[in-house]
Amino acid sequence: MKRSFEEEIKRRRTFGIISHPDAGKTTLTEKLLLFGGAIQEAGAVKSNKIKKGATSDFMEIERQRGISVATSVLAFDYQGVKINILDTPGHKDFAEDTYRTLTAVDSVIVVIDVAKGVEEQTEKLVQVCRMRKIPMLVFINKLDREGKDAFDLLDEVEQKLGLKVTPMSFPIGMGYEFKGIYNIWERNVRLFNNDNSRKLATETLQITDLSDPELEVHIGKTSAENLREELELTEGIYPEFDKEAYQKGDLQPVFFGSALNNFGVRELLDCFIEIAPMPRPKESNTRIVEPTEKKFTGFVFKIHANMDPKHRDRLAFIKIVSGTFERNKPYLHTRLGKNLKFSSPNAFFAEKKEIVDISYPGDIVGLHDTGNFKIGDTLTAGEKLEYKGIPSFSPEHFRYINNADPLKSKQLYKGIDQLMDEGVAQLFTLDFNGRKVIGTVGALQYEVIQYRLEHEYGAKCSYENLNVHKACWVVPKDEKSEEFKEFKRVKGKFLAKDKHDQLVFLADSPFSLQMTLEKYKNIDFHYSSEF
Repeated sequence: MKRSFEEEIKRRRTFGIISHPDAGKTTLTEKLLLFGGAIQEAGAVKSNKIKKGATSDFMEIERQRGISVATSVLAFDYQGVKINILDTPGHKDFAEDTYRTLTAVDSVIVVIDVAKGVEEQTEKLVQVCRMRKIPMLVFINKLDREGKDAFDLLDEVEQKLGLKVTPMSFPIGMGYEFKGIYNIWERNVRLFNNDNSRKLATETLQITDLSDPELEVHIGKTSAENLREELELTEGIYPEFDKEAYQKGDLQPVFFGSALNNFGVRELLDCFIEIAPMPRPKESNTRIVEPTEKKFTGFVFKIHANMDPKHRDRLAFIKIVSGTFERNKPYLHTRLGKNLKFSSPNAFFAEKKEIVDISYPGDIVGLHDTGNFKIGDTLTAGEKLEYKGIPSFSPEHFRYINNADPLKSKQLYKGIDQLMDEGVAQLFTLDFNGRKVIGTVGALQYEVIQYRLEHEYGAKCSYENLNVHKACWVVPKDEKSEEFKEFKRVKGKFLAKDKHDQLVFLADSPFSLQMTLEKYKNIDFHYSSEF
């Protein structure tokens, strides 16, 4: 079936799933794949019965710890709609990866645990989405467990996350009393039974009129009365769903369900493909680029080394913003100013990759990279423009990295080099003695680096603590000024270069940072690099 360029754009939905660790994000991702027919059986993430592990956690260290540390990309078709999911790490130590991924999505699903409610990590991520006006849809998960009351949860989402919500489905009871869900969007009831966790639930009652006595037959008199009262209340309290307000980021629809039991997921997906935005325009340094423009543009939001440890390959993940990306066609790498051609661009389904001949706006393509790409790079059909807004943040933890096996120093440096390109952490080289310092946003990254250096590069490293409070990127107003020369002389021990040869000041305490800022007025100090 041949579709036009415009039709292909209209059928794309690219979104990210964000949550606090353990809210059930990876499980939800799996169940969405199950409905898309992309997998036959869901591997319960923590269950040892199915050793396969979750489809989207494909790095060994993730399998061991049961947390997602790298954002993976999953694509599938559902009812004629092409869905691209970017699963993000929930763990706060990997927040930077998630922030970068949010630059590549057109909308977001926020997963909240019914018992724990809104947690700290969710607050931070939602704040980023609100800042960027990304449309958000909320999924309240684990309804079959004892948790907070539905109205309390809706209040909490509004207050803590600063959202304006409207329920699109409503639970019939909670925890042990959980009977099912009333789908406000489609006006029907789905009954819950415990044995549908592996297959797809099918039993739906078409109940358009809630006063229908049929309802009581299925869920009992008390539950039916409660449901009628609660729905009357929601109509009184919450605004009606408005697609335009949702797509502008001003209204957030809420769904209830239990991802592990496959419950409420189809309702979420069916509504999502109808209301979620298609690929959106994006701002570049020169103009706003519309997805419907015929000429290709796209940007790198993630780099992953060793997707396949047998072949030392790096993949640069590109989000296509406009036009079509075609295999074997030369495109301009705007930072390097050179044309590159790609003979095997990949589309993804977790760790399975397929070579694609043509990709459309909203799609994510993996390009084999020999070291040309950095996070934030732009590719175009020839126009000189660059997409902005993929920052590196000032790390919060700093350690010296030492080579623990002198015979493998080549492997160690190659490994560090590639992992830093991925944005796992940042590398600083001290000016006065050339020692290498690794800075990370979270302490868990050190384990990941050590593990991956050993298992993917055959190199061993050890760490040594280093007392650094903050890294600041240094930009003097005048490089030749006496003030800048004095700064370099006085602070020489605390100066380093980052991977892109930018000067960085590693302040050892809040006090010394404050004093430095006050003393050197003609030097700018930045906490994030948008270089």
